[in-house]
Amino acid sequence: MRFYKNDLPSELLTDEVLSKPVAIDTETTGLSHVHHRLCLVQLCWGDGVCHLVQIDRKLQPAPNLIKLLRQDSDKLFHFARFDVARLYQTFGVLPLGFIYCTKIASRIARTSTDRHSLGELTRSLLGIDISKAEQSSYWGAEVLTDSQKSYAAADVLYLHQIRDKLNQMMEREGLYDLFKVTCDFIRGRVLLDAAGYQIDIFAHHIPRSFG
Repeated sequence: MRFYKNDLPSELLTDEVLSKPVAIDTETTGLSHVHHRLCLVQLCWGDGVCHLVQIDRKLQPAPNLIKLLRQDSDKLFHFARFDVARLYQTFGVLPLGFIYCTKIASRIARTSTDRHSLGELTRSLLGIDISKAEQSSYWGAEVLTDSQKSYAAADVLYLHQIRDKLNQMMEREGLYDLFKVTCDFIRGRVLLDAAGYQIDIFAHHIPRSFG
């Protein structure tokens, strides 16, 4: 595990690293886009090493994180809608490249269950139990505990393996193309959220206040 303040180190982002699929997760002070802030960005390139970037309350420049987000490489998330929105809200950048959401993949591939949490996927697909004890802890603390860091790292450590398992399932059932076009809309969904349209914009009936 590697820990940094406010940004990734420049020497980490070689051309080879920038071209690889990267797993990304975020920790925040809460779930509100209005009242809560980004505190931590976790990254892993599938090599077993997790990189944690703590974000100060007084936002500092993060040119290397932004450079990574702007690369045309695959970005892996679990519940991408939330994490992409937080990155966009904080840095003003929508990640480029294919945005792969393991929660969406699970909902498309695993229709026999309604359990699609990250913990459920690591357990059912990989046989690994990950602790969620720190899920609701305070991520805005100036000093994070070792337990918090380990929890945060686990959120990205297994995403490449989960992706591979879900891809096998979707390809076997002819569902991968459906999954891909669904993920292609994630950026649009994030922009709708940012504009206040948190309804289902495609629904036939929508609240009167939205016309």
